[in-house]
Formats: sequence, structure tokens, C-alpha cells
Amino acid sequence: MQKIHTATNTRPSAPSKSNIATPPSIVCPPLSRIQARVGFTGRGRFAHVPRLADLISVLDGWFDPRWAQSWDAVGLVCGDPDRPVERVLLAVDAVPATVAEAVSTRSQLLLTHHPLLLTPVHGIPADDPKGALVHQLVRADVACFVAHTNADVADPGVSDALADRIGLQSLRPLEPQPDEPLDKLVVYVPTPDAPRLVDALAAAGAGALGDYERCAWSTEGVGTFRPLAGAHPAIGHVGQVEQVPETRVEMVVPSRCRRAVVEAVRATHPYEEPAFDLLAGSPIPGRRGTGRVGEFGMAMPLRDFVTHAARVLPATVWGVRAAGDPDRAVRTVAVCGGSGGSLAEQARRAGADAYLTADLKHHPSLEAVTERGGDAMALVDAAHWATEAPWLDVVAARLRATLRTTVEIRVSRRVTDPWTLHAPSPETSAITE
Repeated sequence: MQKIHTATNTRPSAPSKSNIATPPSIVCPPLSRIQARVGFTGRGRFAHVPRLADLISVLDGWFDPRWAQSWDAVGLVCGDPDRPVERVLLAVDAVPATVAEAVSTRSQLLLTHHPLLLTPVHGIPADDPKGALVHQLVRADVACFVAHTNADVADPGVSDALADRIGLQSLRPLEPQPDEPLDKLVVYVPTPDAPRLVDALAAAGAGALGDYERCAWSTEGVGTFRPLAGAHPAIGHVGQVEQVPETRVEMVVPSRCRRAVVEAVRATHPYEEPAFDLLAGSPIPGRRGTGRVGEFGMAMPLRDFVTHAARVLPATVWGVRAAGDPDRAVRTVAVCGGSGGSLAEQARRAGADAYLTADLKHHPSLEAVTERGGDAMALVDAAHWATEAPWLDVVAARLRATLRTTVEIRVSRRVTDPWTLHAPSPETSAITE
């Protein structure tokens, strides 16, 4: 770990307790504290109907907008953050059919995976197709919120839902992303003041580990110092060596919360010159990332895997097609919801027998299955919409568990896959012989 700050407590002093500044406002709260602020009472229950802003706080905790690609357009498209939300509709796409469904079901929020306004616009006139949808939403007081590439890389995310739908186990990211680096704060404080300091540090974002908050480690010792002329020691006297029972407190700190946590130390610590170290951590492999790799309990022929995928995925005219030896054994499978052709090589290097995704192209697919002979990884191409729609049910279940009876959660069953006809070529059995 790299030490990025050390402050020594050579001149301890402090005002009286009544003059100690209050901790800074919360800038890096974990989800549990967000829920408490908006009326979350524990065990997945809100005490009142949440506002749109409350739901956005929950969704941003699951699908952090900072995880989105730079070209993406995620977050709130339209809507009043102060509007109470009693009904939510989830859909892959914001299209006329799903917008009309949101209006007809009197939903206050349409939550979609694909952005309504992905391409930058300079206006939203009502005679423009996209603008017409925005106007329809605004007139009906329906908010629209998007979780796209930030949901793709989340844990759990879009590809987790796809992998679960086809029955994969022991999932790991196909293209992992490192977790947010965590610094380590070490601060020395008079023992009676340690609990209050830990509270302030936790409020500033320190000590959050997964579903836990206010995580800290402490040990007791003795601090020694001599106040110099001009000091106003809270403990001891100028010119005299003092020994004070102190507690060493250690907490993890997200790097984005450094400033808030340091401010909390200075505002809450009883010493004028608190002693603390802030050590920068290195990124570590995390559970987030694009795509997933998993295993079946037993291998099956590629032809059976394709039939299985077509049966368990949402039905589309496109269906499921595959490139590769129909008799190839498939046990390790990589998946990527949406357009995942760019990750085919990563899937092969991960040891996948087959790679299930959408929007695969002719030339890369041909090269992938012919240049490596009989050992080539099979490619399985499903409809883009069908590989992402399972995520809606997962998010709906999470919202129901969090909101319980205060909000009605619906998943649109409208198929927004654009392909409406499919005619198989005659004598297709002869093609694979």
C-alpha cells in the first residue's frame, strides 16, 4: 500500500467539547444509509411511498452510473425527482408500445435497459419519433430512467441473469473489472472519543464493506506527546510530557471519499493536530465485469444446448442459431447479454466450449469456427432482446424485495425485438451433413 498522508500528533490541542465542529455532510453513503434516509425500515421494507429520487438512489446503488461507458446515456431521461412513485414498469426498450403500456398502467416510472436518447440531440420536438415519446411521457407524468452499460457490468448484472436463465453455475466475469480501490485509514484517538469518531467516519463513507457498514478494527495503547508553547491541549499541560490512553482505529475508505473522511477526522477528533495515516490501496479483481463464464453440471452436445437455450430464453422470431460442430461437447459456457461479438476471443481464452451472445457478424464468426478446426469454440447467436430481457425479472424481484407493498412492480411482456418474420431454408438438414 502507498502511504498518501501521515499526520503526527506532536501538538495536541482542542477546543472544549461544546465547540467541536459537526462532521461534514454525507457524500459517500452506502445503500443502507440511503435507504434509512428515505424511509427504509429494514428487511426490504419502505415505511412510506418513495419518491422518484429515492428509487434512483436505490438503482444507482445497484447500477452505479460511473460504471457506464463514456458514450452511454444512462440515468433520468425525464421526470420529477420529487414525484411519489406507486407503480413501476420495466422494459428493455422505450418504444411506442412500452411507453403506451406505462401510460395505460398508470405507472409513474418506466425503467428501461436501452437508452431512449442514446444519440445526442439538440431538441425534442413532438413531431420527431423520439421527441414524441418524451412528450407522451411528460404529459402523462411518467418518468423514464435508464440503466444500460452500468447494468451490464454490475454484480449481479445483465449477463448474470442470462447465465442463470440457461442454468450455468460457478459464475465469474468474462472481462472482469477491478473493484474500486480502497484506502486504509489509521487514526489514533483518545479512547473515550473513539466511538464518536467511528460514527463520523462511517457517515463520511469509511468502513463500508458490501452489505455491512461502520466496519472498523481497533486496539488500545498509549499516546505520548509534549505540548509546545502556543498549544491549547485538551489533555495535559504545555511543556509537560503527557501519556494518554488512546485507541488505534482502522477503517477502509473508498478513494472517492478521501476528502470527506479527512474532513470528518479533523472535525470530530478532539485534537487540534490528529495523528492519522491514509494508505492508498491497489485495485483488486472484483465480481463486476462484462459477460459471465460458468459451467453445466454435465456436458451436452451443442445441438442440445442450442435447443435448451431456445426453450428457456424469451421467445422471438429470430430464435437461436449456432456455428460449430453440432456434436461438440458443451459444458463450460461464456455468455454476454446484448452485442458481445467483441468478447469472443476472451471467451475462447477462458476455456469456453460455447459462447452465447447476440448480433454476431459473418466474417469474425466464420474465422472463429474454421481456423481452429475441430477444437473451435462454438458460437451461439440469440436475439439481442432475448439475451437482455431476463434481467428485467431479476431487477423486478430486487425492487419488490426492497420496496415490498409500497410500490407495484410490473415487467412488460411486449417483445421489442425488431425481427417479425423468419423462414427457414428448405432442406436445412443437408446443410450440416
